[in-house]
Formats: sequence, structure tokens, C-alpha cells
Amino acid sequence: MALTIFILRLVLYVLASPMYLLDFLGLWGWICKKCFPHFLVRVSETYNKQMASQKRELFGNLQQFQGPSGKLSLLEVGCGTGTNFKFYPAGCGVTCVDPNPNFEKFLINSLAENRHLQFERFLVAAGENMRQVASGSMDVVVCTLVLCSVESPEQLLREVCRVLRPGGAFYFMEHVAAEPSTWNYFWQQVLDPIWYLLFDGCNLTRESWKPLERANFSQLKLKHLHAPLSWPLVRPHIYGYAVK
Repeated sequence: MALTIFILRLVLYVLASPMYLLDFLGLWGWICKKCFPHFLVRVSETYNKQMASQKRELFGNLQQFQGPSGKLSLLEVGCGTGTNFKFYPAGCGVTCVDPNPNFEKFLINSLAENRHLQFERFLVAAGENMRQVASGSMDVVVCTLVLCSVESPEQLLREVCRVLRPGGAFYFMEHVAAEPSTWNYFWQQVLDPIWYLLFDGCNLTRESWKPLERANFSQLKLKHLHAPLSWPLVRPHIYGYAVK
């Protein structure tokens, strides 16, 4: 099986050699950062439709974590185009963090469609280093389809714990590695290197539940899900929330 995966990957490397050449020359990252937001707008709309009931379930109890001020302060890490905004409660104060500045104009469009929210600011930063966000300043941190692409999920979760107030919650929804010995896992392994290049650093075979289980949360409510998505490769999901 390992030999088959190696051979198939080699074929893909040859077919995708122009992309790898652009990556070697330092151009692919720039192209991806420019083009990926336009691609994500379309994909996110489809994902939201197919995962609407799961997102409503996930975000249904956000309000219970509002702070003493009576206003829910929410930080979304890897906010992308703002497709989660419609699921947030009215009056929620939203701060957005994303390493790609090209998402900002799409966020503005999403905010215009979700006037029930109070937008605080957009920060260009990686989730592993959110030094612009004060420690203990957030009631809730949200992260969807992000742990698959960050360089260090462990460091991101440490930053999440830092910015959350005591008793605050971290909400997540992520595609993950399929069960070993399944055909889905086999194709995830074959396609993982080229998927990483095509989709801005996304990893198909990341077991994102493991760093969550090791993180310093007082409670963890995590569910595994076979998501009702069109692409089988990303159907294995986890979702839930963790309390600081």
C-alpha cells in the first residue's frame, strides 16, 4: 500500500510540476493569496448550505458565554470571507483575524449582509501569534476549517487559551483524517501533498482532535461526524467546543 501511494504521488508531482516550479520560485504563494479568496467565496456558500444544520447546532449556545458586560465578545480566527457571521447572535461584537489581507473586502461584503453584528476590527495575523489581541479579552473564539492549515495547531490553541477569559469557550468545526484502512484515507494520503499546494496549506490527513484533547481546557465537548458534503475527501469532521 505504501508503495502504491508513493507511485501515485510521484505521478501527481510530475503532472503538477509547473505549480511546484512556481512554488520554488516563490510565486505560487503570492498567486494563491490573491486567488484563494475568490475561490473560497463559492466553496463557502456551498459548505454553508450543506452544513447549515450542524452550524446552527454548534453555535446555538454561544449566548451563554457572554461576559459580565452583557455583550458577547467574539474572535474569529481564520475568518476567511465571513461565512459564519449569519450564525452569530444579534449584538455580538466580532473581531476577525486572518493572515491573508485579501479577505478584507469580502468581510466587508459579509458584514453588509449581517447588520445584526457589531464589527470591531480586522487584524492581519496568523492564529499562532495574535499579540494584537489582549489576554483574557474574549468571551468566545471561533475557528472553522482552520486547524487543517495552520503551521502549529498546538501554538494556535495556546493563543486561544491566552485571549479567552476564564470560563470563555473555543468553538471549532474541522475536516480531519479519515479512519485508517479506509479507501478515503488512502486517497487522502495520495492527494495530501498536491492538496496542500492547491488549497493554501490545507492538510487532508491532520488529526486535529489530538491537539484539542491535549490542550489546557477545563472541558471539551467534541463530536466526530461524517459530514454531508459533496467531496468525500473532506467528509470526516469534528466539531464542538472547549471551555477555558
